[in-house]
Amino acid sequence: MGDREGYTEVTSQSWFSRLGESIKSVGLGIIIFIAAFPVLWKNEGCAVKIARGLTEGAGAVISLPEPKVNSANNGKLVHFSGDATTSDILADPTMGISENAIRLVRSVQMYQWKETTSSKTEKKLGGGTETRREYRYEKGWSDSVINSNNFKVQAGHTNPATMEIQSATFKAQNVTVGEFTLPEGLVNQISNEESLPVTQDKIPAQYMGRAQISGNEVYIGNNPSNPQIGDLKVSFKIVRSPQKVSIVAQQQGNTLTQYMTKAKTTIMMLSMGVVPADQMFQQAQESNVTRTWLVRLLGFILMFIGLSMIFKPIATFGDVVPIVGSILNFGIGVFSFIVALALSLVVIAIAWISARPILAIALLVVGVGAFVAFKVLGKKKQAQPAAQ
Repeated sequence: MGDREGYTEVTSQSWFSRLGESIKSVGLGIIIFIAAFPVLWKNEGCAVKIARGLTEGAGAVISLPEPKVNSANNGKLVHFSGDATTSDILADPTMGISENAIRLVRSVQMYQWKETTSSKTEKKLGGGTETRREYRYEKGWSDSVINSNNFKVQAGHTNPATMEIQSATFKAQNVTVGEFTLPEGLVNQISNEESLPVTQDKIPAQYMGRAQISGNEVYIGNNPSNPQIGDLKVSFKIVRSPQKVSIVAQQQGNTLTQYMTKAKTTIMMLSMGVVPADQMFQQAQESNVTRTWLVRLLGFILMFIGLSMIFKPIATFGDVVPIVGSILNFGIGVFSFIVALALSLVVIAIAWISARPILAIALLVVGVGAFVAFKVLGKKKQAQPAAQ
């Protein structure tokens, strides 16, 4: 049996069936369309609060020359740089690895069958459709179990139900920077992972005879150059001690907690290397802007999809003559895009009125302009046939 196989399925759907499905989708489209409004509104409110909180924090933070505890700073937002260190020995009981580290990560992949699908739908005269769907099966590595029971063609494409060894992460419990003990939330932000090579003598006895070193990995199977379904690859990454870090958080004795701002947001940040406080806050503001735009895009997409589903029966009705349905579908897409864009801008603008009125007014102008442009364009198209 080869490493790649395929199967093709051809199905047909009548116009009445498609029309019925499109009518049923209207209700779901309305729900999706309505859901976009609170997503956009709450996102803007969250962005404003975070921006205000970070601005407040940047003005209140105290930069310490050294990571030393000063009781006068209790309850205050402090910034310092230093070496994150630990004396903890992290041990992987399954693979027999032990290292002095801040974090030890065991990554496991299993060789399995994978199913990928592709489809092409053609409209037929009378409103029906014919769909040609191709299922492809190929072998490859995956870090999680692929359930072959869900495959279209299960025969000859069976994967193991479980992985003999699971991925796992081991973390140090006692990490300090100078006189401060770091909470888990900050320890989790320490990065700079590097590969940890494993030697043959480190392989546990229970895997001897079927495990071997292949590069920086432990290969559990017969032949790394000819893997079989169920074979495993185990690799390790490590965050060594020490690591140079910079921290902004609230001092509580010799430990650190989240700082609560007047905007009801929290601040507790860690950056790798020696980073000044103002730069850390600038990076946090930029991350807030990026997150805000991603959620804005999500809200717009929800609104666009909802509108498209609401008007889908119109295009489906016109598919009795395929070219007519295609024209209607294109028109509905353009309409949905413009309306979704305009409404998204209006919602964003209203949410920002109290925080940034100039930006809000500009967004309102663009949003209303989109509506006006769409309306004027429609009138011009109506006027052209009359003039002719």
